[in-house]
Amino acid sequence: MSNPLAESDLLKLGNRLLENGPVKTLATARRVRILFNGAYVADTTSAVFVWEHEYYPYYYVPKKSVEEYLDTPTAAAAGKRDTECRTAKLTVGERTTDRVLVFGDELLHPRCEALRGMVRIEFGAADAWFEEDVRIYVHPKDPFRRVDVLHSTRPLEIRVDGQVVAQTGSSYHLYETGLPCRYYVPPTAVAAWDMLRESGTTTACPYKGVANYYHVELGGGGAAGGRRFEDLVWYYKTPTLECASITGCLCFYHEKEGVEVRLDGEVVQRPKTHWS
Repeated sequence: MSNPLAESDLLKLGNRLLENGPVKTLATARRVRILFNGAYVADTTSAVFVWEHEYYPYYYVPKKSVEEYLDTPTAAAAGKRDTECRTAKLTVGERTTDRVLVFGDELLHPRCEALRGMVRIEFGAADAWFEEDVRIYVHPKDPFRRVDVLHSTRPLEIRVDGQVVAQTGSSYHLYETGLPCRYYVPPTAVAAWDMLRESGTTTACPYKGVANYYHVELGGGGAAGGRRFEDLVWYYKTPTLECASITGCLCFYHEKEGVEVRLDGEVVQRPKTHWS
C-alpha cells in the first residue's frame, strides 16, 4: 500500500525543487547501479548529482534507466504537458516501494534543466547502491569534498573535565572538507581503560564507514566529580579504504563542553559544529 504521508513528503520536496531549483547539480559519467529485491532497477552512466540542500548530494537517474520497474501515470496519457513531478511505485516481484519521485520532461524553471526526465529513488529504500563496482553507504560522496588522513608525531594531549585521558606522540589528523580537524589517537594512548564504557550507539559516514562509541566515566573526587560523558569517543573497526590508517584509533568530540585538546603543548581552539 502507498503511504500518503510519504507521498506528501516527496511531493513537497519535488515542488520546492521545481519552484526554486536545486542548490546545484553535476552530471557524472560514473556507472551507477541500484539494487532492489535482487534486481538492478537502474544501471546508468548518465546519473546526476543533485544537491537538494547544501550539505551533500543525491543521485538522480534517467527515467529510461528504471521505467520498466515504475508504475506511474504519465502526463501524456492524461493529455497534459509533462511539466511537473509526481510520486511513483517501484516494484520487483512481490516487493514495492513508493519512495520514488519522477520529474517531467518539460520542466519550466530554467534552473531545473538537469532534473528533466530524472527519477529520485530514496537511498534507504533500495537494498544497495554502487558506483562502478564499489558499494556506497548513507548517501553519495560529495565530489567537492575530500578526506585526508595525515600521520603526526607532534605531542598530543586530551583532557576531559581537566583530567588527562590520553597522551601520545603518534596520532592521525583527519581533515575533512567543511569540518574541523579530528585527532585520532591509538588505544594505548588512553590513560586508563576503566574510564571507557562501550556504548550501543553507531553512526555511519559515506567517507569513513561505521563508527562505534564509548562513554567516558571519570572517577569521583577532584575536578572530575564522578561525571559521565555520553558518546564522547568514537572509533572505526573497519573504516573505508581511504581512511584505513585510523582503524581502531580513538577520537574525542573536541567541540563538547569539558573536552580540551593540546597540540605541541598549546590548547587547540574548541570548534563550533552542530554537534557542539
